[in-house]
Amino acid sequence: MLTTESASNYNHLEQMSIRDILVAINQEDHTVPAAVQKSLPQIEALVAGIVPRMKAGGRLFYIGAGTSGRLGVVDASECPPTFGVPFDLVVGIIAGGDTAIRKAVENAEDDWEQAWKDLASFAPQENDTLIGIAASGRTPYVIGGLNEARKAGLLTGCVVCNAGSPVAAAAEYPVEVVAGPEFLTGSTRMKAGTAQKLVLNMISTSVMIQLGKVKGNKMVDMQLTNEKLVDRALRMIVEELEVSPDEAESLLKKYGSVRGAINAVKKA
Repeated sequence: MLTTESASNYNHLEQMSIRDILVAINQEDHTVPAAVQKSLPQIEALVAGIVPRMKAGGRLFYIGAGTSGRLGVVDASECPPTFGVPFDLVVGIIAGGDTAIRKAVENAEDDWEQAWKDLASFAPQENDTLIGIAASGRTPYVIGGLNEARKAGLLTGCVVCNAGSPVAAAAEYPVEVVAGPEFLTGSTRMKAGTAQKLVLNMISTSVMIQLGKVKGNKMVDMQLTNEKLVDRALRMIVEELEVSPDEAESLLKKYGSVRGAINAVKKA
């Protein structure tokens, strides 16, 4: 029995009050960060392997099915606006294609060959990294993709929520976060999904910091795509350069980014 499929610590959920349901879910969620903490050495090893490859021009790919695939797509899609990187530097691929982001695609996760076919359109190279995301740790789509990626010389990692899984065996740098049974038995969109999200946050953020996409604690390369982000950028410039808001606005318009404005003034 997989840990992610084991029986909930709670029973007769339909008889519980709303308050009791919420308290119980929250209690279970509290166990997730502790499970992630135990996996920090594995996460560190994976990130340490990714960074030099990306500095050499490599890309980061996520593959997964269902909730796991959607989490990869979410993390990848946030990298360009947050860190100002090209849209194809971090790429999330989900079994069944983009349609599966909103609607389940039957049997997509059971195809052993499709992940590598999906990756083929990106012309994967040896400096690239492929991370398979699978709560169960046994998804054929992910295992097949990792196996082919290793043959092609890519760095391979994974994020799984069961110990000793086939997905972990297929990856050079497995990350295993065992968060225990779900509140709703087998519903891995809950604790397992939360654990995967936390790990992906750690991976992408730490990689981008190592790639120089952060200054101090600020997102100096973020894309200025709405008023909120422009306001944030102006505050950064004001704080860093000790200029007035009007001066900050003028610098931002002239140089187009927080980093550009700061670098131009400090080099002058």
